[in-house]
Amino acid sequence: MRLAARAEGFVEWVALRLGWVPVPLIETHVAATLARSIMAGVELGIFDTLAREPLSAAAVAACCDIDPQATALLLKALAACNYLRVKDEQYALTIKSRKWLVSGSRNSVRDKLLLQRIEWRWLAELEDFVRSGRPLDFHSTMSDGERELYHRSMRALAGIAGREVAWRIRVPKSSTLMLDLGGSHGHFAAEMCRRVPGLRAEILDLPEAVETAAPMLAEEGLGGRLTHMVGDVRQTDLGAERYDLVLMSNLAHHLDEQTNRDVVLRVVRSLRPNGVFVIQEPVVPDDPAEAGQLGSLLGLYFALQSRPGARTWTIADMQSWQRGAGLHLHKPARLRTAPGWIQQAAHRSGRT
Repeated sequence: MRLAARAEGFVEWVALRLGWVPVPLIETHVAATLARSIMAGVELGIFDTLAREPLSAAAVAACCDIDPQATALLLKALAACNYLRVKDEQYALTIKSRKWLVSGSRNSVRDKLLLQRIEWRWLAELEDFVRSGRPLDFHSTMSDGERELYHRSMRALAGIAGREVAWRIRVPKSSTLMLDLGGSHGHFAAEMCRRVPGLRAEILDLPEAVETAAPMLAEEGLGGRLTHMVGDVRQTDLGAERYDLVLMSNLAHHLDEQTNRDVVLRVVRSLRPNGVFVIQEPVVPDDPAEAGQLGSLLGLYFALQSRPGARTWTIADMQSWQRGAGLHLHKPARLRTAPGWIQQAAHRSGRT
């Protein structure tokens, strides 16, 4: 998946092909203004207001208690970018905005859009990061309010891919216990428990994450089949031959190479014979010349926000950790509902 400047007519198409268009301005100034317009529509309640009925710009401004003239400008911009449609001066949601941006939608990423106000601040530190190599380590600097919003946004993103994640993970129907490393809200574990009737899940995360995400875990409605465990994945003893499945989703990019290898070794010890270990991550190609836009940009972003040595990894990296720990590799699977993400599964031998 790639973001790029696109022509709106034949003349613009020719200008793009001939190199007459200052594409860097479109991919910075225009793209940034579009991003902030969508974020503003979410934060000011415009999309939720229009979810009820089409309204004029003046009516939207009155409902949201915002300036009428500025509101009209924002609505026109959102309509031009296909986030709203307008007819007879009445604005309404498009299918895209109703599905993804309204708080009541099952697929809503509204909380992630709200988090992006904070992420915008983080991105403003990119030049300093590149100069010094010192990342932000945002987990240790977030306020309580920011941490709550962060975990809500991660739950919103998990809701998009949750069913596919569970469907792609292959475990015996007789499996009884799984471990979700750094799983916070526990939605992936909940979807696994729904798919495998006898399965229970433990979700390991830091104390502040467990405290913040506990209400989200309760909302899954699975009672004692989902339980939080407090611990740091970098240090916690995971036990011996306890789990039929261990899932490590969106965690490896917060850890350096050696720490990932250490975690995998402890995971292998914790697996029962024939137990399955799944690493789920955004991936970059092995060949830098073939690096995709999404994986490369996310790699830079994760390196900025997390800890020293953190970055996105290749499939070969993940397989190396699993193979080096004695696991038998499975073919990697690419997630359709999360472009750029893969599942790299492996299993422990059937002999203890």
